[in-house]
Order: sequence, then structure tokens, then C-alpha cells
Amino acid sequence: MKIFENQDHKIIAGDSLDVLSSGISDNSIDLIFVDPPYNIGKNFNGCKDKWATDEKYLHWCYTWIDLCISKLKSSGSMYIMTSTQFMPYFDIFIRERLTILSRLIWYYDSSGVQARRYFGSMYEPILFCVKDYNNYTFNAQDIMVEAKTGAKRKLIDYRKNPPQVYNSEKVPGNVWEFARVRYRMDEYENHPTQKPVALLERIIKASSNIDDTVLDPFSGTFTTSFVAQQLNRKSIGIELQEEYVKIGLRRLKLSEEYKGEKLQKQIRSFETKKLQQQNAAKLNLFNEKYDRTSIHR
Repeated sequence: MKIFENQDHKIIAGDSLDVLSSGISDNSIDLIFVDPPYNIGKNFNGCKDKWATDEKYLHWCYTWIDLCISKLKSSGSMYIMTSTQFMPYFDIFIRERLTILSRLIWYYDSSGVQARRYFGSMYEPILFCVKDYNNYTFNAQDIMVEAKTGAKRKLIDYRKNPPQVYNSEKVPGNVWEFARVRYRMDEYENHPTQKPVALLERIIKASSNIDDTVLDPFSGTFTTSFVAQQLNRKSIGIELQEEYVKIGLRRLKLSEEYKGEKLQKQIRSFETKKLQQQNAAKLNLFNEKYDRTSIHR
């Protein structure tokens, strides 16, 4: 276990179960966002997220779920993701320990073929849970979205006295449409299951306040910590893979180098081509100027 930190943000390089067991105080976290391995065979820098049996995967998950619950303050909230096939098991296990307020769907479109012999999956489920149904943070005004009926059609709500136009804004429903992080997007990092900034912005704005502490036990690209930092929250991110720890150090500006290596965002293939074109254009411009100068001589 290795810790990198400043006053408000902490990255812990280590196994989540070990860190949750001994590295974080009980009843100390305001918001937990959990995006664990899904047990579907994704390759995380050479480590595949595939357990020998589903039972072993679920046993592992139940262990960190209980540990996460113990870290939450009595007023704390937790958002948990997993694959569609395992979410029913999570739901049944968690509802005996927390109050599940919403069962969310993160929906995204896909330009590619999802499946040929069945209906492809184009969403991921999220549970929104709290410890105390009567005492938790929910900043509705910070996450309002357009209410299309009221804002565009100007329909009248005759149930009100006097009748008036429907509200133009509303709290989002439980189906959220955010684009997946694509290779050419500015926020892209080299990770197979990166979650979009917009998704974490809604969660953190809704369920935490300024100076609250946000925990992500499977940080990956550290989007949770990054967004928490942008929104003036404190953060703790746990990550086992060294390559992803380096992403977190860079995104949170906790360090400019790691083991003597300067931390830089990976240059993508199209950026390399663009740089080559720019350099070629500069060289051509230089040659033209040189040729003109030679003529005048």
C-alpha cells in the first residue's frame, strides 16, 4: 500500500479489500461511487476481470460492499455499478443493508454492431443507496434538467390554482443518457471501462456538498477524484494497477513524475498524425522563406 496525497486528495495504490479493511476510518465518507470489475473478461492492463466462478466473484463483491457500508457516515450515500447480469444479486444483497432510493440506467448509443443473434446491451445499471432514509444529501437544484413538456410545448397545468405553464426544469428521471468515452474525446484515457465526466458530475453534485469526502475504491482513470476536485470536494481513490495510478497522479496534479518517469497523457494515433502534419507544414514554410531569402541575395 502506497499513499500519494495533498491536503484534500489522496491516491492509495493497493488492493481495495486491504485498504478498505485497514486504511480508511469507519463512518468517515460522505459519498462512495463504486465501479468494480464486472466479471466479463475485460483486460485491465494485462489483468482480466474474470473469476473462476460466479459464486467467487459475488463473494468478493459482497466483501467490499460490506466494507464500503462501514466507511459511510450515517448521512452517507453510495452509488454502485455492475453488469446487467450481476445487478440482481447486488440488489438483493444491498437492500438488506441500505435503503435503495433509485435504480438508475445509464444509457448510451453505439454506432457499432452490438450483437447479431440477440439484443445487444446499451446500458449499465446503477444503484443509488443511502444509510438513513430520513437524513441524506440530495441537491436537487444542482442537477436540474430541461422539462421538455413545460419548456417547449408551453402546456398549461390546470390542476394548479390558478392554472399555469408546466415547470421548465425538473430533477432527472432514472434513465440517464450520457455518451460513452470515445477514443477521440478530450477526456479519453487508456482504460477499457472509463466512465464519463458528465456521469460523475451529476452524482457528485447531487449527493455531496463542498468539502465533503468522496471515495472510489476502484478508481481506474480517477474520473471520480478528478470531478470531485473540480467541484471542491475532497477525494480518496484506490487503485491496484500502477499504470492507472499514474493517470490519477497526473489528472489530480499530485505529481509530475513517477519513479523518474515524467507523467504525460498518452498521445493517440490521430494526434501523432496531426503533429506530423503540423511539423511538415512548418518545415515547408521554413523552406519557402529560405528559398525567398536566397533569391534576394
